[in-house]
Amino acid sequence: MVFCNPVRTEYTRLLYLPRKEWEELLPWMDTSGLALYFLDRVEEAGLLNTLPQPVVAQLQKNLADNKQRMEEMIAESTSLQRNFQEAGLSYAVLKGFSLWPISVPKLELRSQLDLDFLVADECINEARRILEDAGFRLNAQNAKNLDFKANEGRTTSLKDLYKAGRVRSAELHKEHRIAGRSSLLTRTETVCFGGIRTPVLAPLDLFLGQGLHLFKHICLPYWRAAHMIEFRRHVIARYDDPAFWNGLEEHVAGHAQTCIRLGVAILVITRVMGPFAPEALMRWTADQVPPRAKLWVDLYARRTALAAFPGTKLYLLLEKELESSGVPPKRSPSLVLVPRRLPPFIVHAVAGETLAGRLNRYHRQFGYLVFRLRFHILEGIRYFCESILWRQCRNGVSR
Repeated sequence: MVFCNPVRTEYTRLLYLPRKEWEELLPWMDTSGLALYFLDRVEEAGLLNTLPQPVVAQLQKNLADNKQRMEEMIAESTSLQRNFQEAGLSYAVLKGFSLWPISVPKLELRSQLDLDFLVADECINEARRILEDAGFRLNAQNAKNLDFKANEGRTTSLKDLYKAGRVRSAELHKEHRIAGRSSLLTRTETVCFGGIRTPVLAPLDLFLGQGLHLFKHICLPYWRAAHMIEFRRHVIARYDDPAFWNGLEEHVAGHAQTCIRLGVAILVITRVMGPFAPEALMRWTADQVPPRAKLWVDLYARRTALAAFPGTKLYLLLEKELESSGVPPKRSPSLVLVPRRLPPFIVHAVAGETLAGRLNRYHRQFGYLVFRLRFHILEGIRYFCESILWRQCRNGVSR
C-alpha cells in the first residue's frame, strides 16, 4: 500500500506493529526485494519518523551496504562486457541493469543477485571462456542457459544479503534462432551504463520480457514481490504512450498465450495494489484471461504474492486452469507435488577445503534437504485441502 500513489491509509497499521512482528516482517521484506524500495518510498512520502528507530537504522545500514555491493556488480558487468565487445560477441544485458532507469530509477535500491546476458548461440562458447577467465565456474546448464558461480566459499546467509563480496553469479541465456522470427539481438539498443555503451533489448522486447518474467515467477512456489513494483512502474511510465501500446499489440498479434500470460501478471498486480494499467493494454491482455483464472487471481493473488519463503503450491491451481486455455505448465504438476530427485547443492567444495569446512558443508546441505522435505510435505497437504475448496468455487464459473 505504501507504493501506491497516494499512500493508502492502510499504511497506518504499521504504526501499531509490536517489535516481535517487525522482527518477522523485516526478513520477508529482505527476501521479497522490497526492503530498500520501502525505505526510499517512506522517506519520499515524509513518513520515516513513523517507523521504530531500530527498524530505520537497520534499513539504512542495509542501503549503505547494498550501494557498495551494486557498485561492485556494475564494475564486474562492465568488465565482462568490455571483454565481450573486444571479442566481437553478439550479446545484450538482460533483466537487472537493463531495467534502469524506467523500472528501477535507483539501482542501489534493487536486491539484484546475479548478472544476466543474452548471447547469440554461435558466441556462447567464447562468452563462457570469458566468464571462466574472470573466475567463474560453470554451476549448471540446460539447453537454454548456463549458470556460473564465483567466490563460492563466501557467506550466503540472509543477514549478509546486502553485503559486498557474496557469492558472485552470472547467467548466459542462449538465443536460438527460430525460422520466421527476427533475432532479438538484431534490434537491440545501446545505453550509456557504467562508462560503456551497453546493448539492451529494444523497448518492446524489454517490456514484453519483463512482463513474461513476472508471469513465470507467479507460476513458482515463491517469487519476489519487488517484481510487481518494477513492472507496475514500467507500465505507468508508458501509460500515456498510445504508440507504444499499439506497437506492442501488433508485436504479439497472433500469440494468444503471450497475451494471457501478460494479462495474468497485470491482474495479479491489480489485485494486490489496485488498478494501474491503461485500457489500451488491458483490452488485449487482462480481458483475455479465462474467467476461472481470473477467479484464481481474486482468491489467491495476495496470498501467493505476500507469502513467506519458501512459498506455496497454490500456483498449480492456476496452471491447471490456464492449460485448458492453451497455456501449458512449465513442469508436470505431479513432479512438482512429489519431486523425484534431491534438491541441488547449495554449497560446493572449494580448493583447499578443510575437514571442518567439509563437515560444515555437509551439515548445511542436510539442513537444506530437511527444509525442502518439510516444505513439500506441508505445502502438498495444504494444496490438496485447498484444491477441494477450489473445485467448489470454480464449478459455478465458465472456462
